[in-house]
Amino acid sequence: MTSTDGQVRTYGGWRRSRGMGLMGLGSGQTLLVLIALTVLIISASLSPTALAIAAGPALLIIGGTVLRWDGVPLLHGVLQRVRWGWGSARGYTSYRSGVTVAHAQAWRLPGLLAPTTLLAVTDPAGDFGLVWHKRVGTMTATVRTAATSTWLVDRDQATSWVSNWGGWLSSLGYLPIVRWVTITVDTAPASGSRLADYVARRVAPNAPASARRVLAQLVETSPAAAADVETRVTVTFDPAHSPARPRNLDESVAEIGRTLPGLMDSLGSCGVTVLGRATAQDLTATVRTAYDPLARGDVARLVSGGDSNPGRWLDWDTAGPVAAEEHYDHYQHDSGWSVSWAWHEAPRAQVHADVLSRLLAPGPYPKRVSLVYRPFSAGQAATIVEREVNAAAFRDALRAAQKRDENARDRADKDRALRAAQEEAAGSGVGLMSMFVTVTVTDKAELGRAIADVESRAEVAKIRLRRLWASQAAGFVTTLPCGICPPQLATQWPR
Repeated sequence: MTSTDGQVRTYGGWRRSRGMGLMGLGSGQTLLVLIALTVLIISASLSPTALAIAAGPALLIIGGTVLRWDGVPLLHGVLQRVRWGWGSARGYTSYRSGVTVAHAQAWRLPGLLAPTTLLAVTDPAGDFGLVWHKRVGTMTATVRTAATSTWLVDRDQATSWVSNWGGWLSSLGYLPIVRWVTITVDTAPASGSRLADYVARRVAPNAPASARRVLAQLVETSPAAAADVETRVTVTFDPAHSPARPRNLDESVAEIGRTLPGLMDSLGSCGVTVLGRATAQDLTATVRTAYDPLARGDVARLVSGGDSNPGRWLDWDTAGPVAAEEHYDHYQHDSGWSVSWAWHEAPRAQVHADVLSRLLAPGPYPKRVSLVYRPFSAGQAATIVEREVNAAAFRDALRAAQKRDENARDRADKDRALRAAQEEAAGSGVGLMSMFVTVTVTDKAELGRAIADVESRAEVAKIRLRRLWASQAAGFVTTLPCGICPPQLATQWPR
């Protein structure tokens, strides 16, 4: 974070984690290449026949690991394609609910949401919902907030908000029960149902026909001029990491109920207004409208009080789609087609606090942008930044031994690693940041325009997004308030 008198404060310093691998490879990739080279050397010492047999597979492994396409190893791309073909051939990319099929798991949500269930919790502070992932044991609560634009306040106030937000993230390192936090900005063109209901209840029966026509026209055109914007802070807890060591489900829920109010109170100084905890009904409605965007107006009417018992229409088992089909480059679900991206590269230059405003702003299509922050504990942070500094020093020594000059990118990466260590020593938190973006259309012909709209917004935001090829369903559910974090699940729940 830098500033100069008379200038706008800027922020930066993001860097991709790098180990002591050779040629920019990770530790596991370096080990794989060294094993392949060792096999070649041993084969050559045995006989030319053994060398000829081992040369082909070894060279393919080395080439697939070292060679890259847009920063991704070729071997990784090939394996992903093979896994996609294997899964699609067995029907793993298709989903049909209990409406069209009858089997034991017919009413479960699709894909990564299948092991989840929704808990309706009541405590002295009110009701709220918890999404319980039975397979990994995490529980996710969502805080509803209303963000204040930095354009509406002076520069010092915006700087204070950003500083407080950094402090809030740093404090997560002292809460072992918190595994990750997802901040989602959900925007969509206004459905018009709220305004239509509001006007319909207040139109006098004896009103002039001309006045009724004007009101009808206003209600009809309002969705094109307005947008629904919702900001959610989703906190995922793992009761198994709590110092209290809860022994059962009730104790786990009680521990989360004690931790969540403190996080909510400190959010108030980060430029957002805390509206309260999302109830089970709110979470169900969010998931339902994501899978069926044409039902947004009807669901909003139910949630806003149009039905005395909305629970009979909105429940977790039927919040998912009737049918869904995951394609290699998009995801089809009920009345919508969605495309998802992941953050491929952070801004290289210093940026202003409102750098993401263009990406987060409402557009012509429903869109969800999620930032996933995985904090390291205060004890792990020092070890991690020290390891990154040592890795940078190792690369310097290797480059000197090879008599190669230091390029600008390596120098900048080393400076960022040293700066991160200095900031951690001063009390800053350390964590891993990811971003996921999902856009949805209700007409497949509009899918190309929606993709171009999101990618152009990302370019203005100075970030690089990468399409989640063969992982569209995973990217879709990551932007929902269900506590799904693909990088974490990849290490705990291999597909």
